[in-house]
Amino acid sequence: MAEIGVIGGSGFYSFLQDAREVTVETPFGPPSEHPVVGAVAGRAVAFIPRHGADHRFPPHRVNYRANLWALKSLGVRQVLGPCAVGSLRPELVPGTFVVPDQFADRTWGREHTVYDGPPRPVVHTSPADPYCPAGRRTVIAVGNEEVVPDGTMVVINGPRFSTRAESRWHAAQGWSVVGMTGAPEASIARELGLCYTSIAVVTDHDAGVAAGEGVTQAEVFEVFGRSIERLKVLLADVIATLPAPDVDCSCRHALDGTAAENLPQAEVVR
Repeated sequence: MAEIGVIGGSGFYSFLQDAREVTVETPFGPPSEHPVVGAVAGRAVAFIPRHGADHRFPPHRVNYRANLWALKSLGVRQVLGPCAVGSLRPELVPGTFVVPDQFADRTWGREHTVYDGPPRPVVHTSPADPYCPAGRRTVIAVGNEEVVPDGTMVVINGPRFSTRAESRWHAAQGWSVVGMTGAPEASIARELGLCYTSIAVVTDHDAGVAAGEGVTQAEVFEVFGRSIERLKVLLADVIATLPAPDVDCSCRHALDGTAAENLPQAEVVR
């Protein structure tokens, strides 16, 4: 039903033309909302609001497994995951778009795998390069000077923001931005053989950045709201430019040589 998926804020409902809701069941319970399928730039796109339409799920309660499984079951092969982040570098000012090439996962207590035991086997996949190379190339080429082409996103559990000490520690590691939803979203996508690309929207300077002060939820929502129209334009151009679904990609071979490689359709959507 769709070849491209978008997981983002509820503001993307208006992004789709001829949108219709689709009911999808997953082995992990319901996704954050029923997917909505429509058209963007002439391509079939499925959208799920990560936190629910009314933003009722905090980052540590998002059903990342169900969201990605639902998209895969609709035929999605490429997933775009825009998200709000704080900046750990003074030069990454609010409103900046960053295309991360790495993440550091500092979350805990979340369901981090779809292969958590019978009937599915234990599977070890490699997220050494966790984002889709083709997807990143497309966003960087389309965004041109409007995007920062690399950076590491450190993912904290939330929903609270970082202390100044934590923020300074994150910055000292050389990491670029801090978010709350980038993991395990990216690694679960890799387990499902999905091409996943993050677009991180800087909403604030994190608490430990010399130029910044303590961040507030109101500030994050306000800056992200101001950036949403620019983000929609970028995403529409990216969607129009992404490779066709029949073009092979290394992300789709994540299960090669594992116990899940030949599982029937009922066990894992391939």
